[in-house]
Amino acid sequence: MDRGQVGNSPPPGGGAGPDPRRWKALALLCAAYFMVIVDSQIVILALPEIESDLGFSAGGVQWVLSAYLLSFGGLLLFGGRTADLLGGRRMFMVGTVLFLVSSVVCGLAWTSEVLVVTRVIQGIAAAIMAPTAMAVLMTTFGEGSERNRALGIWTGIGAFGATAALLIGGPITEGLGWEWIFFINIPIALVVLVLGPRLLRETPISEGKRSFDPAGAITITAAIALLIYAVVEAPEVGWGDGQTIGLIVAAAVLVVVFALIEKRAASPLVPLRIFRSPTMVGGNLMMLLVAMATYGGALITSLYAQQVLAYTAVFFGLSTAIYSAMSIVGSNISGPVATRFGFKPVAVVGTVLLGIGTLLLAQVSADGDYFGDLFWGLLVFGSGIGTTVVASSIAALSGVRANESGLASGINNSVFQIGAALGIAVCSSVAMAYTSGPTERVALTEGFQAAFFATAAMAGIGLVVALVLLLIRQSKPGQSTETGQVGAEQPTAVASRD
Repeated sequence: MDRGQVGNSPPPGGGAGPDPRRWKALALLCAAYFMVIVDSQIVILALPEIESDLGFSAGGVQWVLSAYLLSFGGLLLFGGRTADLLGGRRMFMVGTVLFLVSSVVCGLAWTSEVLVVTRVIQGIAAAIMAPTAMAVLMTTFGEGSERNRALGIWTGIGAFGATAALLIGGPITEGLGWEWIFFINIPIALVVLVLGPRLLRETPISEGKRSFDPAGAITITAAIALLIYAVVEAPEVGWGDGQTIGLIVAAAVLVVVFALIEKRAASPLVPLRIFRSPTMVGGNLMMLLVAMATYGGALITSLYAQQVLAYTAVFFGLSTAIYSAMSIVGSNISGPVATRFGFKPVAVVGTVLLGIGTLLLAQVSADGDYFGDLFWGLLVFGSGIGTTVVASSIAALSGVRANESGLASGINNSVFQIGAALGIAVCSSVAMAYTSGPTERVALTEGFQAAFFATAAMAGIGLVVALVLLLIRQSKPGQSTETGQVGAEQPTAVASRD
């Protein structure tokens, strides 16, 4: 099969033009991605009821959340690689079936152990679905304006999903019971399974001998899981605690071992040459920082609203509507803008907005209110999130070989998950360290202010990365001037898709 002909589902008519079903396919992929993102946070507001019904210990109930995040984040690279070796559409459908079955069992769980184990399986399914869905997206939309627009929509759905989890989790738990936060996945998964074979195109499959590089897969999965677990537990046990230091050191050792394995492997899970692209590395580094700022800032906003302003969980979810709306607006505008001017200027603007938004939020007060302390900060912060995540995604995925799109997507998703865990851990630690004052509300507010400043610092480092990427581009006058052509900076890689 010609590598330029993507998958086994060519567009009707036999032409090489755009697939007429591509926007319907995008809608289906976004629905599945929305479901995966929602399930990473929707259990937060249901934890008290789950703890009571299934007899969890006070600390043990947190594993309903952590089990999903650890398996999801730890297996993203492996899940992405399955797209390249077995086909993105095929593995996306397999992941959806597994997600559907595990969601049903989660809702029917009769003991705490059953729920935690099933959440691990649900996380594994999510780790297959997220990168393979993005690989299918990259196959469906050719590099350039349409892919930028599609990535903008994809990013907006992800941002909305994270907010929607908090918005709908409370009412569903209170009105129908915690079981239904899992049962709502059933109709979405069924629609995906029915329409997927008709709308989605198969991704290119690597030629030659197929190997999953089990040694590399086990090593990097263990490294990511240990790192995520270390940073999730750090605010509770302390950053200087032996557990935290030991886990981080162990994760670092495993990363070194992984690099050695990949260097010698005949069919490596992650070919190390993929990191030779400064745009790819810079895009993922920026994604790490954006995820840290996004999740760290969102957590501190939630704590401030509920602990200082005394908002209920449901009311807080409603109050974040402006934040999610501006994330969607920013992501949808940034795609076409990146097509016209290139993604690097968009990244600079996005990180500036991210920093300004967090600096505005850092002015919160102990006797504040929504419009005086949160609204304007969330307005700018949300715009920056949508804009910067799209620019980071385009950078990280530009010029990737067609038969490595799953791997690139897995790396990008994995970096985001690690960044989210790091952001939450760092901001929680800063807030606790700086909590002091004459009254509880004042003390909490001072801690939250410090955490917002830490978030602004993350955005500032992201701005530095964006500026460096901009300079790298200017230092190569011989490269293509078609700024709208994502991946034009790597003409060889792009040409291999023609």
